[in-house]
Amino acid sequence: MPAEIYNSIQEEVLALKKKRSAVILAHNYQVGEIQDVADFTGDSLGLARKAQNLDADVIVFSGVMFMAETVGILCPDKTVLIPDLDAGCSLAGMITPEDVREWKAEYPKGVVVAYVNTTAAVKAESDICCTSSNAVKIVESIPKDKEILFIPDFYLGTFVQEKTGRKNMTLWKGYCHVHVMIRPERIAELKKEHNKAELIMHPECGCLTKSMRYADQILSTEGMVQYVRGSHAPEFIVATETGILHKMRKENPEKNFIPVTDHAICNYMKQNTLEKVVLSLEHMQYEIKVSDEIRRRALQPIQRMLEVTSNGNGRPR
Repeated sequence: MPAEIYNSIQEEVLALKKKRSAVILAHNYQVGEIQDVADFTGDSLGLARKAQNLDADVIVFSGVMFMAETVGILCPDKTVLIPDLDAGCSLAGMITPEDVREWKAEYPKGVVVAYVNTTAAVKAESDICCTSSNAVKIVESIPKDKEILFIPDFYLGTFVQEKTGRKNMTLWKGYCHVHVMIRPERIAELKKEHNKAELIMHPECGCLTKSMRYADQILSTEGMVQYVRGSHAPEFIVATETGILHKMRKENPEKNFIPVTDHAICNYMKQNTLEKVVLSLEHMQYEIKVSDEIRRRALQPIQRMLEVTSNGNGRPR
């Protein structure tokens, strides 16, 4: 039988999605052409929770590895694919399960708070997870006499420590190699050049402590997207990975978006391409498999986080 001919790669994606009973989830930092064919775009945990309620056999997660793992943890009944196995994360790679076990051996009654930007194996050693949008609330839910290890992002941890006033926090010295490119000097220049623009900043930014006074909002990726929809400001200075600008501009064509730096590009996120999405659907590659033991243990800190953020009554053990 001759191969089917498609008018465009987008048409081919649609046909393969139907054939595989598949849904494509794309992180806000993905290239625009992937965002345009995705069924849903958003931040990592939001997409993972969306996956739980989807009537689909196959989830193609276009993002980085730890994000696809989180979908696998929450959706063990679904086949989870990632278009490129090299789509890792420098931040997630800065902490290992052994690092966590060493700290817990020194502080057996302490609480390990793991940013969702961690591998499944690291989550499995942790007590509770957090996102950039709920990290303050998670830390505030922990009894004040408990020692806390916050992993792996030092800058998000610094932001949380300042907001909560918690002194007994050990901040892991991890960082996002993209967000540390965002410098306070450039932010100061842009604020002078665009004095009517609002500055929205991700809390992973390495300039956070020096630039907080300039920020109108410090938000997660999806928080930024939602904020600019509702704001009446005509211009926004955006301090995060530039992939998010595609969604912002598409949804708000009447507004102007200025990246702090055009070089804030995550090479890991950009490993995924539309052509690789096609190959992923065509050959059912590459499947994310989280072992039953790791999945069971990693699910617990995620569930504790959801309990705290949903009703405020959950307490990490």
